[in-house]
Amino acid sequence: MDRRRERRLKLELPVRIWGVDRMARAFAEIVRVGNVSNRGAVLIGIRSKLQTGDLLDVQLGASRTQFRIVWMNPSGVTGIQALAFEPPIFDMGLGAGIGLPKVFEMVGTG
Repeated sequence: MDRRRERRLKLELPVRIWGVDRMARAFAEIVRVGNVSNRGAVLIGIRSKLQTGDLLDVQLGASRTQFRIVWMNPSGVTGIQALAFEPPIFDMGLGAGIGLPKVFEMVGTG
């Protein structure tokens, strides 16, 4: 049984992230999104020295939203959640202006 609160899409898209790392240095990277929900995502390939609780900006196309890191693993796979006041950039309505791919796999039923 899936315990996730939201439906997720498994996909792989490049996104731009930026913020301040745990050494108080500005960073910017291009990473991949592994799966998304309305309010969160899994990022793959982060190289900056970040930690749980850090804030970062994520840009997909022209859309940008601020997220908080909620979990990380040593290989750079990171779970993020959008801040409550931020608009969603990963539209689970599939395609409202941000160009999500038409081919995807549902992960979880929410």
